[in-house]
This record gives sequence, structure tokens and C-alpha cells, in this order.
Amino acid sequence: MKKLSIKLGIVFFLIIFSLEIFMFFFLHAALVDSRIEEEFFSLQARGNAHRDILEKHFEPDTISHVTLMESEANTDVVITDMNGQLLGSSVKSIDIQDHINRSDSDIPRDGEVVDDNWKEGKFISTVSPIDINGETSGKVFMFQETASIHSLIERLNRHFILTGLIAVFLTLIVIIFLSKGLAKPLIRMKEATSKISKGDFTISLPKNRNDELGDLANSISQLASDLNYLTQERNDFLASISHELRTPLTYIKGYADIVLKRNLSIEDRDKYLIIIHEEVNRLSDLIKDLFDLAKMDKNSFVIQKRPIDLTDFFLKIEQKFSPAFQEKELEFEVICPEGAVIIADPARLEQIIFNLLDNAIKHSSPGAKTFLSINNKKKDVYINVRDNGKGIPEEDLPYILNRFYRVDKSRTRSLGGTGLGLAIVKELVLAHGGTIAVKSKEGIGTEFELVFKGADNIENDTIS
Repeated sequence: MKKLSIKLGIVFFLIIFSLEIFMFFFLHAALVDSRIEEEFFSLQARGNAHRDILEKHFEPDTISHVTLMESEANTDVVITDMNGQLLGSSVKSIDIQDHINRSDSDIPRDGEVVDDNWKEGKFISTVSPIDINGETSGKVFMFQETASIHSLIERLNRHFILTGLIAVFLTLIVIIFLSKGLAKPLIRMKEATSKISKGDFTISLPKNRNDELGDLANSISQLASDLNYLTQERNDFLASISHELRTPLTYIKGYADIVLKRNLSIEDRDKYLIIIHEEVNRLSDLIKDLFDLAKMDKNSFVIQKRPIDLTDFFLKIEQKFSPAFQEKELEFEVICPEGAVIIADPARLEQIIFNLLDNAIKHSSPGAKTFLSINNKKKDVYINVRDNGKGIPEEDLPYILNRFYRVDKSRTRSLGGTGLGLAIVKELVLAHGGTIAVKSKEGIGTEFELVFKGADNIENDTIS
């Protein structure tokens, strides 16, 4: 848990911290430049104000008054004539001569900056021209020590450092909660998948999220449910096949031992050999059905489709099955319109119908009737097998097409069969691209409805 949250926290912190550093440096540089510009503008404006006064009264008393005013301020003023001769000054330093010598003779009316090297110089300075009667009669130099600017920048730096520390602290708090919030459901999902890998499908994940993590949790829960179902189905399948194989083998071994070890009459020997033969046939049918289902599961079951005239096809079905229905004292009726055509594998379609009719024979009492009807609806072909036998209990209907599922839980062998017939029907119908549905009520009967695409809807006659 800690590893994932720490990794997420480090990634988020590096990203957010990098963005904060960039923004802080950008904002700091902008503020420093803005403050320095304000200092120069203020210094220039003060010099221009003195210049305006001196242009009205360019006299020693006025010059003395101006210098006196600046001596009490944090800036200094120097007034010279056009030749650089000092007329008045509030500066006590001897370093101002270089600044005076640097000024040009042609000075703009609004003045100009003489020295802007605030990082290394002792002063910054500006100059304003004194124009009297259209001629420049002198200059007003304004000076400000750079120490005050450095002090301002230091205060600004302290504020930025304090703000940066607070921002980093708050970022860490947010990242801790964010990383834990993201990591917690992921870790629970990881633990859930670990339990699934060990065969424990009893997992519980939160389902109150409406985002991608919620979708992932729902997918994992669904996966666990599906795997649990498949595991249970596999166990039931193995138990069923073990039972189905053991029973005929037990019969074969038992009666073979009787035939070999006892002196039997020819009639008894023939009777036991017939039983052995029947069980061998039953075992052979079971293995064949299992082999077919295995090929279907591996998608290696080939369906060879071709056009089938259902009128002729079901006439042959009726001829084949009528004796079996008559033997059980059952009625059998086929209803098929002229010209009905379907694209299907004839052998597999016959296998489907055979299993459904055989199922109807086994579960119908004497005098019952079975209908095999065909209808065309919206270019689809509907095949219905309906009987009025004993029916299927409602609780068994959802599982009746499962492998080895039997309504008779005692697995009585009086009706024969392997429990795979309807499962094979379902797989064969799906392999044809069709659907199968079953309706039934106890004491009323059962109806299987198969829906296949008609000839007009089929583009390929052969699929694998």
C-alpha cells in the first residue's frame, strides 16, 4: 500500500513542484522588474518636478530651497549649469561626478536615466533639462542609493520564500490525500485480483464510483462472478462426466465378469451380452457427444452450409421418426409451407431436429402429440418443436440447455440419454448464427423455438 501511494505522491509532487518553481521564478522576475521600473519612474518624476520649479525661478534662493528639501529625503539632487558647473547639491558623496559627466548634452524634455546599474552600482540616477526661453540653461540630477533597492528586493525575496514554503506544505498535504485516494481503490483491486488468482472469488469492491475506477471495479467483480460460475460449471461437468463414464463401465465390467466366470445358459449369456452391447453404445455416444462439444469449444467445429429445401427435408424427417412415435403410441405432425429454404448444414440441422424430437419422445406419455412447424417471418426461418408432454419445472428452465443438466436430479437411467443432447443443440444453433429459446409449463408441455437467418440474409454458404 505504501509503495504505490509513495510512488504516486512522488510523481505528483515532482510535477506540481516543477510547475510551482517555474511560476514563482516567473512571478518573482516580473515583480522585481516592475518595482525597479517604478523606482526609476518615481526618481525621474521627482527630478521633473524640481525642474518645473527651477524653470520658473532659476535663482540661487530657489536652488538652495530645492537642495534643502532633498537633504531631508531618501533621494538627492544636484543642479548644474550646461557646462557641468555645480550650482547646488544635497549629495555628500564625491562619487557623483562620474554620473554628471555621463549625461548627454541633448536631453529629452521628459529626462532620461543616466545610470541604471542598480545591481552593482552605488547610485541610480536620472537627469532632467532646465529650459528657459527655449534654451537649456541647466540640468537637474536625481540620485538614489541602490541599497534601498536591494533592501526592497530582499524583503520581496523573503515574502516569496515564505509563500513558497507554505505552497509546498499545502501541496504535500493535497498530494498525500490525492495519492491515497487514488491508491486505495487500486490496491483493493490488486488484492481482489490476487484472491481471484488463488481461486477465492468472494471479493467485494465498492460500486459507488461513476468514473473509470468504478468501471474497473465493476469489471473485476463481473470477472470474479464469471470465473466462479465457470469453476462451478467445470466442477459439475467433471462430476457429471465421471458419473456418466463410471455407470456404463460398471455395467460392462460387471456383466462381463458374469459371462466369463459363470457357466451360463445361452439365453442368459445373450441377455448379458445385449446389456454389455447397449452400454458400449451408450458409452460410444457419450464420447462422441463430448468430442463434438470439445471441437465446438475450440472453434474447430466446421459447419458446411448449403441451401436446403425444407419441404423435402422435413418430409424425410417425418418418414424417419414416425415409426418411433408410433412405437411409443404418440402422434407426430409436421407443418411446413411450400418453398421454404434455409442455408444450413443438412447433417447438423438433422442432428438438431433429431435431439429435440428424441427429447419429446422420452418425456411424453402415450397419446401425447408433437408438432414440428416451420414459419417464415421477416426473412427469418422459425422452426418450432412443441409437445404436450409432462413439461419442465420453471426453476429448471434457465439451466435446461446446460451440459449434463437433468430435470431428474436422481439421474435415473430409465429414460437413457447422456444429458448432453440439448447442450449440443444449443451449440449447433449458435454455430449457424441462429438463436434458441424454450418455453414450458408442467403438465402442459414444452416448446423449443429455433430462429435461423433465411436464404436472403446469408452472404456466405460455408463458414468455419
